[in-house]
Amino acid sequence: MMSLLVVLPNEFAEPAPLPEPLQQALASAGATVSERATCHTLVQRVGAFAPQQVLAWLPAPAHQLQTLLDALKEWNGTPPCAFGLVSAPLDGAQHESLVSLGVHAWMPIDALDGASLAGLTARAQARWQREAALRTELEGLRTRMDERKWVDRAKGLLMSARGIGEDEAFGLLRGAAMHANLRLGEVSRSVIEAAQWADAINRAGQLRMLSQRLVRVAAQLLAGIDVQRARVLRTQSTERVQQNLDHLATLDLDAAGVKALSEVRAAWEELAALLAARPAPQGLADIDARGEALLSAAEAMTDALEASGARRALRIVNICGRQRMRAQRLAKDALLASTIAAEASRGRLLPTMNEFEAALGELERAPLSSPEIRAALVAARDEWLRLVGGVQALDSAEGRATLVRSSEALVDTFERLTAWYEHSLQVIMS
Repeated sequence: MMSLLVVLPNEFAEPAPLPEPLQQALASAGATVSERATCHTLVQRVGAFAPQQVLAWLPAPAHQLQTLLDALKEWNGTPPCAFGLVSAPLDGAQHESLVSLGVHAWMPIDALDGASLAGLTARAQARWQREAALRTELEGLRTRMDERKWVDRAKGLLMSARGIGEDEAFGLLRGAAMHANLRLGEVSRSVIEAAQWADAINRAGQLRMLSQRLVRVAAQLLAGIDVQRARVLRTQSTERVQQNLDHLATLDLDAAGVKALSEVRAAWEELAALLAARPAPQGLADIDARGEALLSAAEAMTDALEASGARRALRIVNICGRQRMRAQRLAKDALLASTIAAEASRGRLLPTMNEFEAALGELERAPLSSPEIRAALVAARDEWLRLVGGVQALDSAEGRATLVRSSEALVDTFERLTAWYEHSLQVIMS
């Protein structure tokens, strides 16, 4: 037997019996009232008791209907069960309002009897079931369209990143979906998100490198080493910092990521203000201090992004990206030690070299590889040895020039490596 919740006008007292005509019609139709409510308590009672159908009885809709309409607005046109209404005659606009708010059937109060009430509840139930089926079908169509969008984007990403055809890209996605027992759309969305997080980590990692490069360039200008190139590099690096910050600001970051990005921006503003002034020996130490603050903030930002991505394969992107920073840091500290006799910078030389060597060894041993990655790592090893040679020959002009050239060459090499890791199947499909 259907559970029926009867809605009465607000002026009806809760303990009072149902109106006599309504009681007789319900009894004649064989319907049983499980709960009752007023217009004010309708939504709450339906949520609490989950009836199969609601029947509203409004003998004087002129002053009662608006209260019912206000209550129905809570469901945004999709009540959770069939809804029928018995009332005095209504005009066309009132019927339109009821239909738009999800009322499924109506009958005039003067025609109320057992047979007509049974017909009313049957119509309401049939229409509610049909609407529910249509909503389910529509939701299914929307889901399939949304999945198709993610699949197409994921195929395009794989085709671009790996240089493969559409069929092979789709095969990779389908195979991953079968292996993980997930829908194809879920896997495709995960692929896009993995690529977005890898790109974000790469960009945040670039900020680490740029913090050191800009200080190194300031020291390079002060020392008169390849001044024209240094000025161009300063402009390019400044623009690149701002572009990366703008991009990171578009991401859907969690609270930790938002806080980390705010701290990076603040550190960059302080460094940028100092870089705008003409380089001078007395100001170089302050520039270095602000560069270290930006490095620390960018490091925290990168770690926050890696944690948000929640993919272990992203760690290799972070490790590789950090090598760009270390190459610049080593060159920067060597120049500062040579230019302004900065003891703190001199003290960081050996730890930075040890960190670079350890990370390079980890990358060389990592199973995440390809012929192009292995060849680039060999080139990085050779350039690293030249950079170390420049540090050892720091007292000579040739040694300082080698230092600058090799640090930039290593940045270029690790830029390519980071991009290859970022677009590798292991990272994208992780």
